[in-house]
Amino acid sequence: METIRNWLLPALLATGQLAWLWPGAGLAGEEMPGAAAVVAVLGALVVETAALGRRRQAPVRALAWSLGTLLLGQLVWEDGYFGVGAPIALYSVAVRRPVPVTVRAVAAAVGVEWLLSLLLVGVRPALASEWVLGALLYVVCAGLGEARRQWLKGRSLATRLLAGAEEARRRAGDTERRRLARELHDVSAHHLTSVVITVDAARRLGDSRPELTAEALSFAERTGTETLTALQRLVGLLRDADRPAPPPMTARIEELIAGFGRLGRPIDAVLPDDLAGPAAEAVHGIVREALTNALRHAPGSAAHVSVRRGEGVLELSVDNAPPRGSAPDGVGAVDGLGSGRGVAGMRERAAAVGGELTAGPAPGGGWRVRATLPDVTGPWGPPEGTGRRDVLRDQRLADPALVCTATLFPLVFALITAEEWTGASLRAAVPGLLVVAVLLTAHALPLLWRRRAPWQALLGVLATSWLWPAAVAGAGLPSRVFVFFAGGALAELLAVYAVAVYGRGATRTWPAWCAATVSLSGTLVATAGADGALSGEESMWPTAVVMSVPLAMVLGALFAGLWGAGLAVRRRRLRILALDDFALAGALWHAERAADAERHRLAAKLRDAVLHLTAALVEQARQGRLEAVAAEARSALAAMRELLHSLGESEDPGPGLAPAPTAADLDTLCRTVRATGRDVTLRGLPEAARELPPDVALSAYRIVEAALGAGDRGPARVTLRRRRDTLRVTVSGVPLAVTGPVAERLKVRAGTGAGRITLEQAGVVRALMSTRPGPAPVREALPASPASPASVTAGWWPPRRPRP
Repeated sequence: METIRNWLLPALLATGQLAWLWPGAGLAGEEMPGAAAVVAVLGALVVETAALGRRRQAPVRALAWSLGTLLLGQLVWEDGYFGVGAPIALYSVAVRRPVPVTVRAVAAAVGVEWLLSLLLVGVRPALASEWVLGALLYVVCAGLGEARRQWLKGRSLATRLLAGAEEARRRAGDTERRRLARELHDVSAHHLTSVVITVDAARRLGDSRPELTAEALSFAERTGTETLTALQRLVGLLRDADRPAPPPMTARIEELIAGFGRLGRPIDAVLPDDLAGPAAEAVHGIVREALTNALRHAPGSAAHVSVRRGEGVLELSVDNAPPRGSAPDGVGAVDGLGSGRGVAGMRERAAAVGGELTAGPAPGGGWRVRATLPDVTGPWGPPEGTGRRDVLRDQRLADPALVCTATLFPLVFALITAEEWTGASLRAAVPGLLVVAVLLTAHALPLLWRRRAPWQALLGVLATSWLWPAAVAGAGLPSRVFVFFAGGALAELLAVYAVAVYGRGATRTWPAWCAATVSLSGTLVATAGADGALSGEESMWPTAVVMSVPLAMVLGALFAGLWGAGLAVRRRRLRILALDDFALAGALWHAERAADAERHRLAAKLRDAVLHLTAALVEQARQGRLEAVAAEARSALAAMRELLHSLGESEDPGPGLAPAPTAADLDTLCRTVRATGRDVTLRGLPEAARELPPDVALSAYRIVEAALGAGDRGPARVTLRRRRDTLRVTVSGVPLAVTGPVAERLKVRAGTGAGRITLEQAGVVRALMSTRPGPAPVREALPASPASPASVTAGWWPPRRPRP
């Protein structure tokens, strides 16, 4: 389908040119070119057709070749070679390239057109009209292309939003499970693990330090109560959707660090005083997880927490010294208490707010966690006002193109008329023609604001039109110039259309065409009277009144029709936007419902599995039973771990819980996409998919799935190549996948084990993944691991050989 769209128009143009070459020109009595000229025309036609066939993929090259063929064809057959490929290619440049490129393309096209006119017409009065007409043609094409580009940009944004919402709806349950898994891991790691460590220390040292028993019971009661509150908040039982701005987090982070310090480890911290928002909450969770890992694997070692502000980011680092030979007070490392999601959970927490995190051995020994997070105070998301588009910026080429059109269009008639004047008359009329050009420019200039302030633009156009009769009467302009000003009525037409499309309240825009009719008819009659066109009549004023009535009727019908067309366009656009909003709201609503359902399901599991054990822990601590507290704490921690490992399962065997897809399923995916009418080519199967590690196969499928599902409708190509220990996945023809939410998901996947992903602005996604068999997953990434920070991903051990 895309191939037909690319080549249909060039084929029709080539057919028309060939039909004119033979037999059209001969039948019309035109002079036929010679044999050499025919060969040159055919060559130019072939090159132009090939260039236009590639105008969507390479519009700048298509324009360059079309301009070259225009020069060749016009020089060998001036009256017979159409040369319409250059305006079409320029339109494609404006649609598919940014404004600076389009401006340079317009300058090049106008320059070639002017050079061609100079060679064919020579230096004489007709050259001016040829130049103005050529410039007008290319400016109009560029303006139309820019307007089309902005419309497609808006549609692309709506498609991305809808695709993101559909993806959120599809993954709502999984996303909620992962979020609760991170939070539950924090609860188990910080609260319950701390209780186990403290109570065990009190039990071991109770004979020599009996005061530790009371401290451990008090700590267990306080921490158990905090755990109950945290668990209830996590499952959504105490959520408040309309809560105010997030509270400052600095005090909470300092309290968290002080709590770890009371467990017998020296910790120093450097924090800003005004941390707040999602980034600060992520800092709190990452610090809690990092210090918990240090407590588990390097008990008693010193730690340093630092949060510094950079240019719009928070830079977090948590460093701990190597583990000592023996922990103070006989408290040893506590193994087997983790859930296996420490480093992966920290990475997911950082990615959730748009940041990134690395963890690995420090240069001097020990362990280092570093994170870079966007420094946004308040709820994370687009700031207020970002949804409003800057109209003048968005249309910085389309609206100026309309101004040029409204100015140059009547000037073309003036210059064509001036071709018949003698040299002396033409020199005498030059000042007057300059005045006409200034008046027409001032008349069209308010159109720059036709989108932002359509009523003001219309009033400006109508007001400046009354300068015409005043200038004709007082500036001594050449006679019969009112015809030139009549061509300036194009500005009124564009202004009335703008009010109908962009004016506030569609039903209140009808006075626009009435006001334009009365004003323009009066202006034209007054200009004609001042110009002397009515001087031959016996009574000029009655004649002017009589002339204004039929003129007003004609103009009224014209303005009313244009106003109606503007309303139709307005309704169509609003209908499209309403459908987009409805689809987006529906997807978000379903996503929220899915998340709520998952939340309630997990709430029931938490109440049955963990909450009653935690409540029993608090009750035993209040009664002073240290042994019972230790048993309840370990039981609650074991139940929490079991719940964490079951979060990947669901009680609803829906389609989202089918066996994980692999790279071998890409053929089915591409066939599904082709069924929607999109041309998708797949290469490299089944050779590249043989004996892939499960995580690599799943990542390859998810990358292709996300890229093809970004919302593009053009042809796409998926290529898989297997070389030694690497798998290369390339998806081309997906420009929507290299920006927006899809690109962010791909980057997050690259940061959680999918390898290295490159996103090219040309719409190409490239992924490079290692196919070496990975070792089994482990519970935590220990500080003694020799792996580099970049190789610790998603809770999997990196290869044993350290990477430089």
